Amino acid sequence: MGAQIVLPEELRPLLRKPFGTLYTGNGNEVILKVANAISGSTKLISVGDVTTYHLLESDIVPDICIVDDRTKREPASDHVLCGTKHTAFTQISVDNPAGVITEDLINVIDDAVASDRHMRIFVRGEEDLAALPSILIAPINSVVLYGQPDEGVVVVKVTESKKDEIRRLMIQIIEKQEHKEQLDDMRRKLDGY
Repeated sequence: MGAQIVLPEELRPLLRKPFGTLYTGNGNEVILKVANAISGSTKLISVGDVTTYHLLESDIVPDICIVDDRTKREPASDHVLCGTKHTAFTQISVDNPAGVITEDLINVIDDAVASDRHMRIFVRGEEDLAALPSILIAPINSVVLYGQPDEGVVVVKVTESKKDEIRRLMIQIIEKQEHKEQLDDMRRKLDGY
């Protein structure tokens, strides 16, 4: 699995606030609300099974979806599981435990962003933190969507200032790691090098 960044307990509250605009609602209703915000994006990245399912149900195929066959840490329903397996996607799998960002996850997201194909990243474990590296790796003018449980969908427009905000958060997280010197390669990739 390689190197990994573990989210420290004391920084978890920082991840509860949306990193973009929260569109409240459920299902296709909320997707209709976000449709204008996501049109014309360089890359559209969807994180989470339910968010991805409702995008696809609304005939919006993200360039990349990151799913783990779970919702709210429970197995996703059969219709959500089937609904995220769109024929347009090339699937790649990666191991990534809950509360962790692995080097493998970063590499897979980086490869998917560089690809011209629609990619479905299936995470064995949990994709709970995948929005962070997605925002950092995605090109400017991309959009990252992720679900805010029991509230709606968060739309993150990728700008230099948004990347700076997430980079500062990642620095805080990395500074709390026991072996931060072993994370240099991950840090460079998240910085775009």
